[in-house]
Amino acid sequence: MALDTRTDRRPSFAGLLWRSTVGKKTAMAVSGIVMLLYLVVHMLGNLKIFFGAADFDAYAAWLRTIGEPFLHHEWFLWIARVVLLAAVVVHAVAAYQLSRRDIAARPTKYARPSPRPRPRRRPSYATRTMRWGGVILGLFIVWHILDLTTLTVNPRAEAGHPYANVVATFSTWYGNSVYLVAMLALGLHIRHGFWSAAQTLGAVRPGRDRTLKTLANTLAAALTLGFIAVPVSVMTGVVS
Repeated sequence: MALDTRTDRRPSFAGLLWRSTVGKKTAMAVSGIVMLLYLVVHMLGNLKIFFGAADFDAYAAWLRTIGEPFLHHEWFLWIARVVLLAAVVVHAVAAYQLSRRDIAARPTKYARPSPRPRPRRRPSYATRTMRWGGVILGLFIVWHILDLTTLTVNPRAEAGHPYANVVATFSTWYGNSVYLVAMLALGLHIRHGFWSAAQTLGAVRPGRDRTLKTLANTLAAALTLGFIAVPVSVMTGVVS
C-alpha cells in the first residue's frame, strides 16, 4: 500500500498579506517611502553641481568609497542600487495588480436594459495621474541609467567626469525635455502618493489632514524644483 506523502501546505503570513488589498497598499507605501528617502538624498547631491566641476566630481568619486575599508570599492553603491531596484519592482508590481483588481471590481453593463442602470465608476483624477505618472517615471529611470550611469546615450560619455556628462545632457533639447517632463510627473506622483501612503500606514488622524497635505505639497514642490534647477541652470548658462 502506497503512502500518501502529500503535505498540507498553507500559505505563509507574508503570502496571505501580499495577496490582500491592504497588503499590496502597505507594500506600495513602504517601498514608496524608501524611494522618497533616496530622492531627497539624490536631489541634495545633485545640487552640489553649483559648487563647480571639482566639487561635483569629487562627490561622485566619494560615493564609490563609502564604507571603506569595511566594504570594498563601490559595494555601498551596489547595495543601494539593489535595495532601490527591489523597492521599484515591489512598488510597480503592487500598483499594477491593484489597478487590475480595481478594473475587475468595476460594475459592468447589464445584458438587458435596466430602468435604472448603475453608473460606471470612473477612476479619479489622482488615480489616473498616479498611473500615467508611474509609467512616465518607469521609462525615465531606464533613460536616466542609460544616460548618466552606463553613458550609453550620453552625448559626451566620458567616464570619471560626471559634471561634464551632466552638462552635455542638458545642453540638448531632448535631454532637457525628457528630464523636465519626468520631474513634473514626479512632483505629482509624490504629492498624491505621500497622502495615500499616510492613509495606508494609519498616519491620518482628525486634525492632521491639513498638516499632512501641506507636507505633501511642500515635499513635492521642493523635490521638483530641486531636480529641475540643474537642467534650467545649464540651459541658462549658470552651470557650464
